[in-house]
Amino acid sequence: MGYNKIIYEIVKDAEDLVNAKLKFLGINKKNEIVRLLTEISKKEKISPEDILDDIDADKFTHIKRSLLKRRFCDTFESIKEKDIYLPRIELNKKDAQDLKKKRYYPKDVFIERSVKDTDLVFRTRKFFPDAKFHLIDSLKDFLKAFGKMKVSDYNFRRDKLFLVKEKFDFLKRCPCTKDALGCGYNVLNVGIGCIFDCTYCFLQEYVNTPGIILPANLEDFFKYFKKEYKGNFMRIGTGEFCDSLMLDDLTEYSKKLISFFQNYPNVIFELKTKSNNVDNLIKTPHAGNIVIGFSMNPQSIAKGNEYFAASIPQRLNAIKKCTEAGYLIAIHFDPVFLFDGWETEYKKLIKSIFEVIKPDDIAWISIGSLRFNPNTKKIIEKRFPLNNILDQELSLGYDQKLRYSVKTRKHLYEQIILILKEQYNFLPIYLCMEDVNMWRSLDLSMPKWPRCGS
Repeated sequence: MGYNKIIYEIVKDAEDLVNAKLKFLGINKKNEIVRLLTEISKKEKISPEDILDDIDADKFTHIKRSLLKRRFCDTFESIKEKDIYLPRIELNKKDAQDLKKKRYYPKDVFIERSVKDTDLVFRTRKFFPDAKFHLIDSLKDFLKAFGKMKVSDYNFRRDKLFLVKEKFDFLKRCPCTKDALGCGYNVLNVGIGCIFDCTYCFLQEYVNTPGIILPANLEDFFKYFKKEYKGNFMRIGTGEFCDSLMLDDLTEYSKKLISFFQNYPNVIFELKTKSNNVDNLIKTPHAGNIVIGFSMNPQSIAKGNEYFAASIPQRLNAIKKCTEAGYLIAIHFDPVFLFDGWETEYKKLIKSIFEVIKPDDIAWISIGSLRFNPNTKKIIEKRFPLNNILDQELSLGYDQKLRYSVKTRKHLYEQIILILKEQYNFLPIYLCMEDVNMWRSLDLSMPKWPRCGS
């Protein structure tokens, strides 16, 4: 078509067009039309003016409906108009993240006085000798003085590291999305904030700290667990608020956790990651009840959406190392993405996984689709203006998160399950953050979790 402008120019063209030709509309209606014109223009590479010229209508309801049918051409008839999220576009070039590859090296390290003499602080000083180190009374007081987080603050979170004494949130039930069928997971918090930068990550909306937080008192979790544990079977894992292994060479959390849970054969403990930082794992004796979970997507998705994380070939190599060290492996296809050629790419990915792993090495496989809170959409646009994951048809789902339609999600899951079963028919597969209706439509039931190396 010849129209190949960057997103900021597309928005400006759409705004100028609406103000010139639809001046009779109120501000909110103008904002909705600008968004629809922008999203269609970005996806189809056609000018906003050409899009509007295709519409033979002069009333807002007719114009909007025509644009919606074009923007949601595959799902318009199956979704409700009220579930289509059309916030005002608010872009600023200063909010865009710098995606040049760089190793993690914080400029400033803030240490709570209560942990200043811990091993983690000692190792951090050794790891980052050129960083500036600051003693603070508490993270809470620091955040109070810092004020409200901005998008630009989140972009520079890799510059600040906080070493703290965790007091409250070591262990909790997985906060499953509303009305989803839960899998009984328990989450161990070994940090907040991630050094990787995934376009779809909920942390960019959730986190209110301008840096990475690491607890320096893991021993207090062990004391808490010994006191509270009743001997029942538990699935526990890390990786909700940070990547479990992203800084394991620094923290050495994995060595301590693996050694600790050797004494609890009824506990299956998972370290979930997008890294290949597994050197500590393969050197640490374990009791067979440790699962190393890898988040996996086709390399094209990883390269364009999982910045600073290990590449898929690097993750595959890490999986191989972990299986050779006797670990059970979890594979997380979560989130699954819809894109041109997705079936071929996921088939290629799954084949490559089974080239380095045997079915008996698999603890479980989870599958979930792209989803996020509505406000996260605006943050993704600001931080990753070149993203294409928002070009797909996302509308508010059963939990008021933006998702693919029910029909689309079901098709995604059906095809991935089919590809998996071509490799091995009896795999422990479950859905992540899906309601019971989706489970039933796929004839899935909760798998039996492995027990201590079984």
